[in-house]
Amino acid sequence: MFLLVSITLIMGIAVGWSIGANDAANSLGTAVGSKVITLRRAIVLIVIFGFLGAYFQGANVIKTIGKGVVPLDTLAKDISLYIALVASFAACAWVVLATYWKMPISTSHSIVGAVAGAGLAIGAPVKWLVLGDIFICWIFTPVGAAVLGYIFYRLFKNILYRIIPRKHLRVVMTILIITSGCYMAYSWGANDVANSVGVIAGARIISVNTSLIIGGLAIVLGVMTWGYKVIETIGSEITNLLPIMAFSAQLASAINVHVYTLFGIPVSTSHSIVGAIFGVGLVRGVRVVNLHIMKEIIICWLATPFISGVISFLVLKGILLFVKTGG
Repeated sequence: MFLLVSITLIMGIAVGWSIGANDAANSLGTAVGSKVITLRRAIVLIVIFGFLGAYFQGANVIKTIGKGVVPLDTLAKDISLYIALVASFAACAWVVLATYWKMPISTSHSIVGAVAGAGLAIGAPVKWLVLGDIFICWIFTPVGAAVLGYIFYRLFKNILYRIIPRKHLRVVMTILIITSGCYMAYSWGANDVANSVGVIAGARIISVNTSLIIGGLAIVLGVMTWGYKVIETIGSEITNLLPIMAFSAQLASAINVHVYTLFGIPVSTSHSIVGAIFGVGLVRGVRVVNLHIMKEIIICWLATPFISGVISFLVLKGILLFVKTGG
């Protein structure tokens, strides 16, 4: 049992690392793309505010991941451990692969799909109504962010250029972009830390407070070691961002994710920021949006919960068969 607990904890940390690697771009990727902050400074800010968000507000979504999809806290200890281990492995494997491809996928979709797949494999009760509610929120996440991004860009473009003297405009925009990016990093940490340690807390391996610290540190490690890869995609490959576009997109995405976090709903910060960037891009016309890269991203979005769920289902079935035959 000790070995199983230890491996599960390590896998949870690995998921946190993969989240940091893939989702770092969701916070200040647009700021890097609009050339108002360097990649290195962006990573430092993401590390600080991502950890603060995870520690202070991450508990809400942890409860949903750990108990809402499959009630791990009510299952036998060994069953909940198997689900937590395999779900963490499946989510991590898919996120790492997507990060290698520089695709900003949803770690929330990955872990939720993996938990459901593992629950089905072992015969645990899956809360389909909760999954349905989460799925609906997944649809509205990029749409809501796109609408907010579109509105904010049109609003701020008219207001800021009128009230701020031209000689001060660049300094003001730099401050606004960095501030909104830090807010986005905070919202991201608060929502996504559950993807790393939600199943571990649900399986009663460690307490929620301890899991918040471990998950936050794991995400930080991912940001620092591999976070630059997807930043390039978010920052420059969807559309060329003007500073005011970056500010509008980051603010829209941060508000969008934070609202869901307050209700304990695991949503995709990747979907949110990509939707927001698409929204601000539409103000200038659909021709400035890289529809090819958008198509690739959307395909990965749709595939994520199913692929991680299938991996989780097959791996756990294999483990159960191995154990049953006394391998």
